[in-house]
Amino acid sequence: MVDDRSTTAQTAPAPPAPSARPVLEAPDIARVLTRIAHEIVERAKGADDVVLLGIPTRGVFLARRLADKLAEITGRGTAVGSLDITMYRDDLRLHPPRALARTEIPGDGIDGRLVILVDDVLFSGRTIRAALDALNDIGRPRAVQLAVLVDRGHRELPIRADYVGKNLPTSLRETVKVLLTEEDGRDSVLLGQRLKERSEGAGSGAGPDGPEGPSGADTAPAADR
Repeated sequence: MVDDRSTTAQTAPAPPAPSARPVLEAPDIARVLTRIAHEIVERAKGADDVVLLGIPTRGVFLARRLADKLAEITGRGTAVGSLDITMYRDDLRLHPPRALARTEIPGDGIDGRLVILVDDVLFSGRTIRAALDALNDIGRPRAVQLAVLVDRGHRELPIRADYVGKNLPTSLRETVKVLLTEEDGRDSVLLGQRLKERSEGAGSGAGPDGPEGPSGADTAPAADR
């Protein structure tokens, strides 16, 4: 007699990925970057001593775009570079080792200059706290400001952005994913929903707002910013 009952547990199909809706498209992103550039020129009374430092990955691309916008407005080039914050994060023990990004500081350095950190999404503020620590090991700027494409709220540290492309109220169950042409093939900001845990205690033990990585879109890389 053949027992035709399966001896292996049936695996439930994975739930479909929640749909995400665009909150900014390419023309909107270009428009807010132009506005931020004008705000920088107005507040800095020009951009002669401004240094833009992008936080990898997408913050670097945004910093370069802002530098181009500033050049269009002022007719002069703006120093631009990148600042890797990997080794300054406070969650290194919680995540697998990750590759270091490049830190590139303009030749004239940052001492006595206005440094504007540039990132895609501002969330908890922990990435910016790490960036300030990294900056402290490089030089002593005259002042430090922060420009972000999206501020989604839910700060865990007393950090705020000086220049914001879009204030986007969110819940902790929502995700904000930034796509940029240089990295993703198109420009867009998408608002979506996190997948619920499949079962209690499943996976690594992280909840729906559990560990994410250091940079990029906050559905994985930038959710803890």
